[in-house]
Amino acid sequence: MVALALITSAYVLQADFDRRGMNADAFTMITVAGLLGILGAKLYHLLETPAEFFANPLPLLLSRYGFAWFGGFLGGFGALLVMRWRANLPLWEFLDACSPAASFGYAVGRIGCFLSGDGDYGRPTSLPWGMSFPNGVVPTTETCVQWGSPADCRVHPAPLYELLIWSAIGLLLWRLGARILKDPRRAGEIFCYYLVLTGVARFLVEMIRINPPWILGLSNAQVASAVSVIGGLILLVFLKRGAAVNSR
Repeated sequence: MVALALITSAYVLQADFDRRGMNADAFTMITVAGLLGILGAKLYHLLETPAEFFANPLPLLLSRYGFAWFGGFLGGFGALLVMRWRANLPLWEFLDACSPAASFGYAVGRIGCFLSGDGDYGRPTSLPWGMSFPNGVVPTTETCVQWGSPADCRVHPAPLYELLIWSAIGLLLWRLGARILKDPRRAGEIFCYYLVLTGVARFLVEMIRINPPWILGLSNAQVASAVSVIGGLILLVFLKRGAAVNSR
């Protein structure tokens, strides 16, 4: 599913490059960014509990579960910026093109989390679409007991929520991108919307997840999501002010 997520992102990104008239190889970019994103996601997750990681680093590093969204974002985003610089592509237009691709790629990648039952599911629920993963990488039997529920309880299938939400975000960003293409002064807005929408979505999903609190009762992912939303809004104001000044 990770490979399928990368392929999906590459096709969407190449289509965006083509409609923008940007001469770049999306498949090479996504391959490099995907690999570094996976590494970043793994390291970020492990460093959330440094004592546990340094006590037994190799097995944890080689395990097939435990990937943090924000770490993947940092690793992949950093790699994309370097490749953008080497390809001499305009920064804001490049980031706009990457945003729908990143959304669709994330959506597909979450299917892998769902199939493996790697602990990305949510808290116990009585909703009719609740599911159990007794043989998952992180069995729900343990989670249910920890939350004071019967061992055979059902939980929120959070990865499926994210699949639907991020697919909707990707589609929205793609359509907005078609409109903004007609106005070069609005370059960078799609990236801002990506930061805000994905940040809000992840913050809300975390409210039903099983991740422990980190600061002020918020999980690590919620703090990162809040930073993403605030950063996106500040950047959007900055870009709009710059466009207003240039239009005078």
